[in-house]
Parts: sequence; C-alpha cells; structure tokens
Amino acid sequence: MALLVLLSTVSWTVDKHLCMGKVVDVAFFANAKTCGMEVDSNSMDAEFEKSCCDEVSFTMQGQEDLKTSFFDLDLKQQVFLVGFTYYYINLFQDVDTVTTSFIGHPPPLLDKDYQVLFETFLI
Repeated sequence: MALLVLLSTVSWTVDKHLCMGKVVDVAFFANAKTCGMEVDSNSMDAEFEKSCCDEVSFTMQGQEDLKTSFFDLDLKQQVFLVGFTYYYINLFQDVDTVTTSFIGHPPPLLDKDYQVLFETFLI
C-alpha cells in the first residue's frame, strides 16, 4: 500500500534518445545520453536540416492533494497516535532484568529426603 501511494504521488520523467528510429538510451529523472550523431546547429547547411536523432520525453505528474496535517485529526485520533508512537518506540528498548531479593540467600538445607521417606515420586 505504501509503495502504491509513493508511486502515485511522485512525478516521473522518462527521457528517450532515438537514433534512426531505434532506442539508444532511456533515462529516468535525467536526460538520456546521446549517440553522438547530432547535427551541430552552427554548421548546419540547408540540405542537412533534418537530424537522424530524436528526443522523446514523457512526464507523468503526481498527485499533490494528499497533504494532511496533524491538526486535521480530532482529539481522539491525536491521543491514539501519540500513545501508539510512544508504545512502538519503547517496544524496541531493552528491558531491565528484574532483581530478586533472595539471590544472596541459599536454599534451606534438607535433613531428610521427603520423597524417598514418603515414597511419593513424580512420574
């Protein structure tokens, strides 16, 4: 969905250089490279007015009416957006390990083995 929005809002320009009816170069967002056979406009004679090369350019205009402001949202939407953003940012932070108070205290010593004494075993 994001790719579709991006492609529909960006203006695209495709520039093609044709030499004798065949495509020599295609460029997006820039000028296409020429084949080097263009006629120089300063040394142009009357019989060589027509060049064998053509430049074809196609521009697709993107949409410009997708501007939405943060203040166009009502209060409930703003609160949700701020809360979601805060929660999402904190989701990727490290969680501190919980310290327990009994780490320094060893377990009690058992005088008797109660499982053997009462013959109760977990299977």
